[in-house]
Amino acid sequence: MNQHLYIDAQWTPAQSGATRSIINPANGQVIAEVAEGNREDARRAIAAARKAFDQGPWPHMPASQRGEMVYKLGMLIEKNAEELARLESLNTGKTVEESRWDMADIAGIFKYYGGLADKMGGEVIDPPSPTATSVIVREPVGVCGQISPWNYPLLQASWKMAPALAAGCTLVMKPSEITPLTSIRVTELAERLGFPPGVINLLLGPGDPTGAELAENPLVDLISFTGGIETGKKIMRAASANIKKVALELGGKNPNIIFSDADFEVALDHVLNGVFFHAGQICSAGARVMVERPLHDRFVDALLARMAAIKVGDAFAEGTQMGPLISANHLVKVERSVALAVAEGAKLLLGGKRPDDPALKQGFFYLPTLFVGCTNDMRIVQEEVFGPVITVECFDSEDEAVTCANSTIYGLSAGFWTRDQARIKRMSAALRFGTVWVNDFNVYFAQAPWGGYKQSGLGRELGIAGLEEYTEQKHIYQNHQPQPLHWFGCSQPACG
Repeated sequence: MNQHLYIDAQWTPAQSGATRSIINPANGQVIAEVAEGNREDARRAIAAARKAFDQGPWPHMPASQRGEMVYKLGMLIEKNAEELARLESLNTGKTVEESRWDMADIAGIFKYYGGLADKMGGEVIDPPSPTATSVIVREPVGVCGQISPWNYPLLQASWKMAPALAAGCTLVMKPSEITPLTSIRVTELAERLGFPPGVINLLLGPGDPTGAELAENPLVDLISFTGGIETGKKIMRAASANIKKVALELGGKNPNIIFSDADFEVALDHVLNGVFFHAGQICSAGARVMVERPLHDRFVDALLARMAAIKVGDAFAEGTQMGPLISANHLVKVERSVALAVAEGAKLLLGGKRPDDPALKQGFFYLPTLFVGCTNDMRIVQEEVFGPVITVECFDSEDEAVTCANSTIYGLSAGFWTRDQARIKRMSAALRFGTVWVNDFNVYFAQAPWGGYKQSGLGRELGIAGLEEYTEQKHIYQNHQPQPLHWFGCSQPACG
């Protein structure tokens, strides 16, 4: 596998010669050395993408041809899914079975947008004149900077890469500096298909300076970022220099609300699924569990028993259900959040520490952690932990559940469990989140838009909306029988 930047259809080292060691979070060992780009490398990549958009064939290629190439990339991903899954697990620590599910989704996303590419034919509207025609067309927005996170490196990259290519844009992709391996491999697969030079560029390096250059550079027309809220705010400020389009997905604090009439066993199982995949490092993790009082104690007892049985270990070890956190720095952040919860008065029932198993000491593992006695004002309830930590709150009424759930600054996703059809309608309308799951949790698919209210971000990924993000609307008005108005500088007799 290549370990360089990919700029203008050439694999190239960073101009400074700098490299970065890529770490396996399960054991702390170096698994690769990759190029470490800087601002000059970012400018080279942007210039290549700019030239490819302004002078190259890609934006003008028939949409069906672009779609065919995007679809074929999905087929190549499907063909190489096992290799990609193992590479993703090696780099992120998530179980290899989870990575296999990711690869199936990723292949499907490229196929979906490959098929959608020629379905955006525009719109004919009724003009104010009987001698005119009026059409709305969608055109590619231009050069797109795409910054992807470390938790789902290739999945999140695919949400950006596939629709942008289908729309006719050119790209500078920047994966997280700590999880670049599958993005490198997919760029190699794309190279096989013969995309024109400069259409796909891969930039490796840290957010500052490489991501900052993408956000600031006036030659970039759109910046798409998935990651932390503070970085998202910096990107918005930087993008204002040339008023580039901005698409942001900034995480969430996602309530999972259990009413007393819920199917107990199914809700319990999905609470676990909603948090512990990838050790809770999921923007949509339902780590804020809210249980109606009559069910609370029974639910907590069952949740405690199930969490205590979760097998923590290496991604490739038989029986592993949950892997490590991504890095030593992130492990420390999770530990600080847990210590703060204890200081605020939350009751720790399980976990709250690293494993005692000597075999796991070299990795960045953290045990499934359960807090009860949590209240709406606690920071552990309001702030994103991004780790294997569940907080449980108790509520007495539907109105209370809605008020508390909506109190967060975020608005990415929420779920609730009930058999009451009238309540389903009320709750679905009342919850202020971009996705609301009813009797399920953490379900997403290519056809449905994904994004959040409030400080969870701007814009949408996936679905038709995810393709529209990478387009501009143009209104073309044609007068087929133009006539003079005889208004300025003449009288009717003088003008004839």
